[in-house]
Amino acid sequence: MAAGECLSKNRILVIDVDPVIRSGICNFLSAQGHVIAEAPTLREARQQIQEFGPDAAILDFSFPNGDALELLQRIKRTQSHVPVIALVGQNSAEAAIRAIQEGVEQFLIKPVELSLLHAVLLRTLANQRQRRQPLASISSLKWESVDPFLGTSAAIRRVQELVLRVTNSESPILLQGETGSGKGVLANWIHRNGPRAEQPFLDLNCAGLSRELLESELFGHVKGAFTSALNAKQGLLEVANRGTVFLDEVGDIDLQIQPKLLKVLENRVFRRLGDVHDRSVDIRLISATHRDLQDLVRQQRFRSDLYFRVNIVPLRVPPLRERVDDIPVLAQYFLDRLAQDRGRSEMTLEKSATDALRQYSWPGNIRELRNVLERAVLLTERNQLTVHHLQLQNPALMAHPLASATGTLKQIERAYIHRVLQDEGGCVQRAARRLGIARSSLYNKLKRYKIPSSNA
Repeated sequence: MAAGECLSKNRILVIDVDPVIRSGICNFLSAQGHVIAEAPTLREARQQIQEFGPDAAILDFSFPNGDALELLQRIKRTQSHVPVIALVGQNSAEAAIRAIQEGVEQFLIKPVELSLLHAVLLRTLANQRQRRQPLASISSLKWESVDPFLGTSAAIRRVQELVLRVTNSESPILLQGETGSGKGVLANWIHRNGPRAEQPFLDLNCAGLSRELLESELFGHVKGAFTSALNAKQGLLEVANRGTVFLDEVGDIDLQIQPKLLKVLENRVFRRLGDVHDRSVDIRLISATHRDLQDLVRQQRFRSDLYFRVNIVPLRVPPLRERVDDIPVLAQYFLDRLAQDRGRSEMTLEKSATDALRQYSWPGNIRELRNVLERAVLLTERNQLTVHHLQLQNPALMAHPLASATGTLKQIERAYIHRVLQDEGGCVQRAARRLGIARSSLYNKLKRYKIPSSNA
């Protein structure tokens, strides 16, 4: 086998405690031409993720004590570029829901058909390559028919009004909102309806990328700039010249790269890695983050001068729980798309199912809504979905915090913060993200209300 052929193969990590199932999956995928590593324990899985460097992972959720969920969270925290396919038992709806909430790309019910697993794996890898490789994002067709303003709620109408005012400007835009709330869709809509619509639109998720990889992706490099730089490479900024660059999770950009990005915004010039000459570039920048950039500035993890440049036009994308009236419209839109993709007739929701969707709090926002509906469509042949098909986890407990609240405002706030913190296992960072506030703000509230936490 030639070296180039080896490097082009997908590297798949199979994590399963059952030796028979693990061996069957590994042998099948190996026969399909993939490079396989296996891990029978979570400890070995953590080691393989670091040493083997997989392109994707298949994770069995039958490990006891919720350890598989902890591993998934670790992968998403430290290796967010590695997509995860979860395998769950037929009676493990709760595990499937938590897996979706924590960011698995797909989940399959055991026993899994190997040909189906392979098809899902190939689709997941293709989607991940499209996200990771900027060149694949030029004029991305997948967003062209998506309307980010679906619904009639006051919250989405306010966003639409502000977006229409700034779409034709050239000023940098900062989209702020929780994970899964639709920031990427909105960024693409702004590009497609702005003055640069005929030019490239390139997006890059900055989360989880090392400084070296992110710098190379943004600015490119010259031949010999580092050991593996066998050829010169154009960066995202260069390819997007005269178009739009969308930097998702801009708050995760390394401090050493931030002044170089600031130079692009202020002087419209940059240098490839290893080069000695400046290159001119003309881009419009749209950034997005679920984090509090002002808080990062105070922590000296984000430059204040860069913050003021990317934050010229701030736009807040509301979480789904603030758009309850839009949920039926969004749900039907996704059902129509899912039915069309699978060649099925029109699909609808029973009223009780619609009511359950409206009552659920949606910590994963619009992305979670789509995943819930996709799972329901996959697991039933019926054309009208019921509450049972949705498999929502304790809808009454996950309802909007004010749905049945009593007491003073402080008592309500304390009770809700305490419940969210419990749901997140005492992790302040995840709880703050779900509450939509800065971690420092949550720490202050915990201290004020004397609520214990794990300081995680």
